[in-house]
Amino acid sequence: MTRLPPAFFQAPLAHRALHDVTDHRPENSRAAIRAAMARGYGIEMDLQLSHDGRAMVFHDYDMRRLTGEPGPIRQRSAAELARVPLLGGDEGIPGFAEVLALVAGQVPLLVELKDQHGQMGVTDGTLERAVATDLKGYSGDVALMSFNPNSVALLAELVPDRPRGIVTCDYPAEDWPLLREETRAHLRGVPDYDRAQASFISHEVIDLANPRVAALKAQGANVLCWTVTSPEQEAEARRIADNITFEGYLA
Repeated sequence: MTRLPPAFFQAPLAHRALHDVTDHRPENSRAAIRAAMARGYGIEMDLQLSHDGRAMVFHDYDMRRLTGEPGPIRQRSAAELARVPLLGGDEGIPGFAEVLALVAGQVPLLVELKDQHGQMGVTDGTLERAVATDLKGYSGDVALMSFNPNSVALLAELVPDRPRGIVTCDYPAEDWPLLREETRAHLRGVPDYDRAQASFISHEVIDLANPRVAALKAQGANVLCWTVTSPEQEAEARRIADNITFEGYLA
């Protein structure tokens, strides 16, 4: 098990970087990343897979909400995606390797690999291997996480020197309509924490009082949380969480 380094507790983590489309800073964009670094925040970001097996900094499976263009991101090559501008900005979708070069160790990065399986099952490893390749030689602080514990377990083999965690919540059916009920019930209990060799969880802020969170913390897990949207919610979250992921205000 690899622990989170001190940098992950010294400043709040900007959710999908410090984004604000009214200031031409779309989520997970270079502009939002630069803005977060300028304020000294850590950065949380998401990774999806391109058609040619590259890790791309992008949240959704479908491109429409963030680019205006329909269709899965996985149907486009990395070169094509780099030319698709994000709505509210004037830059294309960045690759993970490019973002690592941009950040260059200045602030810690909390990186979520989006589930590529569809039902949180065993993945084909393409995204995980792409991440491992991009991280070779990077000396900055990076922690990796996923809702899919199978992805986290694979990362333990591929990048054992990087801290890993599981993104967790109470999995209500209305928020996860595509997941089978038995899958939601399984994930709700975070039974794969030890198997994945995780050292932290990132739990949904509205469910931080969940007894399972307390049990994992007592076991030695660090607790991060998502997504805090006000100073009042931050103050409450910090009673349990070791650090927060935030958006919509300056934490």
